[in-house]
Amino acid sequence: MVKSKHRGHEIQEKNGIWFYCNNNIPVESIKNISCGYCNKPNTKEGHDACLGELPGLMNACCGHGNIDEMYIQFLNGICIRGKEAFLIIKKLKEKAA
Repeated sequence: MVKSKHRGHEIQEKNGIWFYCNNNIPVESIKNISCGYCNKPNTKEGHDACLGELPGLMNACCGHGNIDEMYIQFLNGICIRGKEAFLIIKKLKEKAA
């Protein structure tokens, strides 16, 4: 059985279909699942709730509890991932507060 994560929730593959490990519901059947790390749903604009809108970014992902999966993309298209993205997000959130 293959396991992975989706938005911070553990999932497993059975017969070509991915299911959430905690409730055995198919991943594709839940469109807007809350973050498995902060337990908050996306904002109505579709942003990770723990990030909201950060200045100067086209998009970003909180990594849902996994720093290695965090990323930010600047308006010029440059993408930064992992620990460096974590540090930039932290700084941007401090400025926005």
